[in-house]
Amino acid sequence: MDLLLKTLSNLLILPEILLALLACLVLFSDLWTRSVDSRLPFTLSWVGLTLICVLFLALDHGVEEVYLGTYRVTGLALLFKQVFALSSLCTVLLSRSYFVPGGNFRGTMKNQGEFYTILLTCTLGMFTVVSATELLTLFIGMEMATIPLYVLSAFLKGDDRSAEASTKYIIMGSLSTGLLLFGYSFFYGAAGSLQFSDLLAVAQRAPENPLLNLGVLFVLAAIGFKLTLFPFHMWAPDVYEGAPTPVAAFLSISSKATAVAFLVVLLHGPLAPLRENLHWIILLLAGTTMTVGNLGALKQQNLRRFMAYSSIAQAGYIVMALTGEQAVTQTAIIFYLLVYGAANYGTFFIISLVGRDQEETFPALRGLGRHHPVLALLLLLFLFSLAGIPPLAGFLGKFLLFAAAAEQGYYFMVVFAALNSTVSLYYYLLLIREAYINEPTSTPLEIRVDLPRKAGLILVSLGILLPAFLPQILAAIDGSVR
Repeated sequence: MDLLLKTLSNLLILPEILLALLACLVLFSDLWTRSVDSRLPFTLSWVGLTLICVLFLALDHGVEEVYLGTYRVTGLALLFKQVFALSSLCTVLLSRSYFVPGGNFRGTMKNQGEFYTILLTCTLGMFTVVSATELLTLFIGMEMATIPLYVLSAFLKGDDRSAEASTKYIIMGSLSTGLLLFGYSFFYGAAGSLQFSDLLAVAQRAPENPLLNLGVLFVLAAIGFKLTLFPFHMWAPDVYEGAPTPVAAFLSISSKATAVAFLVVLLHGPLAPLRENLHWIILLLAGTTMTVGNLGALKQQNLRRFMAYSSIAQAGYIVMALTGEQAVTQTAIIFYLLVYGAANYGTFFIISLVGRDQEETFPALRGLGRHHPVLALLLLLFLFSLAGIPPLAGFLGKFLLFAAAAEQGYYFMVVFAALNSTVSLYYYLLLIREAYINEPTSTPLEIRVDLPRKAGLILVSLGILLPAFLPQILAAIDGSVR
């Protein structure tokens, strides 16, 4: 047994191998059954992702392995991959009811084998981003993590809003890719190579190189689209509203985490000598993004547009932490992505339940506190965690983000972010008011919580509670990145 664990701890690329095999297995599972309502693709997906999540716990986060000279697995990479795998698992659990007739107000999704295969392929691309050691692999990973999302956004066939969401996403995503490649061309012009080591050498030798700095600006603009940073955020509310709810939830966590990982890989790697000069640009992007997101959320009535603006604001808080010292920043970002992901998915689980027989708007929450007190209580906890209210894990997560900026002396930014958090608490309370205070205009619809969503709610509830009361989780994250 000890020999097996030792072998697993050294085979750090095993999760990628298993994920690729799982995607193939789910795709071919449609050949084994003729029933469109078969649970086989769903079962294979959630069981496989669960095993991969457990495998991450057995791997040694203290070692580093390089494969084929272009693929490096470190403790930080494993932590990011855990976030991606958990996010995919939550999406699988959330999506099952959307393939069942009558499971959603907007219609029934079909071809679940293809849906889960695309989701797993997208996750594999995210794994690639955090293990890249040169620009080409980084670009391929980012495209593998992005292009499948265009397809998933349009998975509600016959729904005009879903088609519109996918079209807008493709257009903005293509523009983002163009900017990214344009930035890469400047990097190649400065370094004459795609290798991170060569790019790092140029950044150390000539940090004022104009080609290098132009490349950084274009790359920041490109990732700003994917991370929904102001002023590159306007696509998000429309895509979140039009895409199926499970896809919107996946976008809000995995897509954002991938963009953050992309920035961490570059700014804490080949572009590390330039990072201090970029602090003011990062702070400007963070401040404007959190402000625009919070102000935009104040006037929303559609729950998914509301969550889009909330995620925009959260992106501002996360980016602010990039100004901190490397290990502190990485610990803060990983911890926050875990607890933010749990709270965000929890909210989407509730949204999917109230939206089964009606539009997903604020009034759909009315009567939840009286007729479904457990769901209302969970919604309250998820929203308070997003707002950063103690003792929930969201409070500790935001504290770590703020501490990373404060450690560099940016106290004004910390105060500004704290004021923005106060605004966010107000609009989260608007949802709680709908659930507990406002009376429904008609008889509240019956809400049935199926087994996959029960499992998902239990998982994400643990995600906002355990990290707040088990300091070993934060200590394990910190130990993996140092």
